Amino acid sequence: MSEDLVLEVEGLRKTFHIGFFRKRVEAVRRASFSVRRGEIFGLLGPNGAGKTTTIKSILRLIFPSEGEIRIFGRPAGDREAAKRIGYMPENPYVYQYLKPLEFLDLCGRLVGMPLDDRRHRSEVMIDKVGLRHAVDRPIGKFSKGMMQRIGLAQALLHDPELLILDEPMSGLDPIGRKEVRDVLLEQRARGKTLLFTSHILSDVELLCDRVVIMQRGEITSEGNVHDLLESTGHRVEIRLSGASKTLRDSLASRSAIVEAGDGYLTLRAEGQQAVDEILRISSAAGARLDAMIPERQTLESLFLQDAGR
Repeated sequence: MSEDLVLEVEGLRKTFHIGFFRKRVEAVRRASFSVRRGEIFGLLGPNGAGKTTTIKSILRLIFPSEGEIRIFGRPAGDREAAKRIGYMPENPYVYQYLKPLEFLDLCGRLVGMPLDDRRHRSEVMIDKVGLRHAVDRPIGKFSKGMMQRIGLAQALLHDPELLILDEPMSGLDPIGRKEVRDVLLEQRARGKTLLFTSHILSDVELLCDRVVIMQRGEITSEGNVHDLLESTGHRVEIRLSGASKTLRDSLASRSAIVEAGDGYLTLRAEGQQAVDEILRISSAAGARLDAMIPERQTLESLFLQDAGR
């Protein structure tokens, strides 16, 4: 099982001391999680939750106060492990006067890629992230969305086994998000492992196999996306016709009435037992069942509930 773990984070804690009086701020508090080979893993949370601090600790851009991090079974900061990682920061920094191919060539040189490989991979990445139309334009003239694309291109350039992406969808329009999602899914299909953060929860729900949710530096929820959403309860919208006022009053104590009119009734029931009871009472009262629609909780509603707690 340990051979399938690409990233292991155990008891991570990071404390900053800021300001003249060295105020103590705990950015990450005893965070533990693991990322398996070949999966897309989401690190979620509001601004200030500790996501970027966690990523920077994994990459050794900052040093944790406590905890242990292993990448491909090696300690974080190990050179051999670092060669197998591609990283895209939330705000990619580039030399403004360089053109896309020049920038990618520089990135390839920094990771030790041979000249021919750099040239070939740079051309491939430009097409993959949709920047061919801007290949002769200085990066300083790029929009926010185009900057995200070139940031993704450099992260993919050396064909890493582990991709760590901080807000890769930021600044992209719906078409750009779809294109980036396709790129990420293609990487997973090739056996790559991805860890990324995002505030666009609909994209996370479409992409991720597992997620953790962080609040104020702590992990508050963790698990398979499907299981997290299914565990929130069985909620069903029931639509009835031929419902009398007596039936309406009887059902009001067992469910939430969404809409009521002359002979029709729409209500929402929580849990299979409540659904069965409503159907039994309605049938006995002579009402007709027009529709029964299961409601599936979204990752966004789960996220908001978690934040509320």
